[in-house]
Amino acid sequence: MNTPIKPPLLTVRNLTKHFKIKRGFPKSVTYTVKAVEGVSFTINEKEAFGLAGESGCGKSTVGRCILRLIEPNSGDVLLKGTNILDLDKHQLRSIRKNMQIIFQDPYSSLNPRRTIGQTLAEPMAVHNLYPQKEAHEVVAALLENVGLSANAIDKYPHEFSGGQRQRVGIARAILFNPDLIIADEAVSALDVSIQMQILQLLQNLKEKHTLSYLFISHDLAVVRHFCQRVAIMYLGRFVELGTVAQIFDNPLHPYTLTLRNASPIPDPSVSQPFAELKGEVPSPISPPRGCHFHPRCAKAMDICSTVYPQWVDRDQGRGVACHLYT
Repeated sequence: MNTPIKPPLLTVRNLTKHFKIKRGFPKSVTYTVKAVEGVSFTINEKEAFGLAGESGCGKSTVGRCILRLIEPNSGDVLLKGTNILDLDKHQLRSIRKNMQIIFQDPYSSLNPRRTIGQTLAEPMAVHNLYPQKEAHEVVAALLENVGLSANAIDKYPHEFSGGQRQRVGIARAILFNPDLIIADEAVSALDVSIQMQILQLLQNLKEKHTLSYLFISHDLAVVRHFCQRVAIMYLGRFVELGTVAQIFDNPLHPYTLTLRNASPIPDPSVSQPFAELKGEVPSPISPPRGCHFHPRCAKAMDICSTVYPQWVDRDQGRGVACHLYT
């Protein structure tokens, strides 16, 4: 008897976000920044899904659109079948307990005038989760759950190291026992040794609390270590999606290949050719015609400069947008 396949925890379909900006003086001109352009993916229960690419390619915008911290122009975001983009403010406030975010800079995301205990107890009071006496005990247990002493409850953010502050950010994220956590460059501001401690903590919490992650990072080595599947993003679009093994062992898109080869592997027994990404990411205000990567691509053909490649679904859930495969 076949076991029924569980539907994805999160389904994102054709998510699009454009920003209008004005430039010029004295006469300003309005430009459209296509930050996210029609991205689609799913995240399963207890899965860490990576979103990787260079800075400025739209990764963080995807995460914020999912949470509706910024409103997308179009698309669908379904959490357990509920389209988040159709919810009113009251409904959104309720469902946000199931979706939380860990920010890149733990210090700027904490109020320097409030103790850690006050910071963690505040959302409990807003949602009437516990009486005040119980809230203190819950916060203390929460801190211990992320590897901090219960005595930290009366300390201020400046009294902690960067790694400890990020643990506080993680404690705040798991406060409501969410289904999904968006980790937006959550370890990029930390030293390498502290990065591994935080990644191990996130992994342990995933197993303990049945968490899923959207793990946003420009560091492919970290994505490779932590995630099960990954999408590679360039100038607002996905260029490749697959399992970590598929993406790193046999990348299809030239951008993925170059990005992988430019990322060092912390294992002297593994050899791979080193490659340097030439040039800068073009401005999203005026991206190159055709495939946006073609000015930097070693395998570019004539068609690449005029026609954007169609997304091609390949076997085992893999996909790529490249004229080499159309």
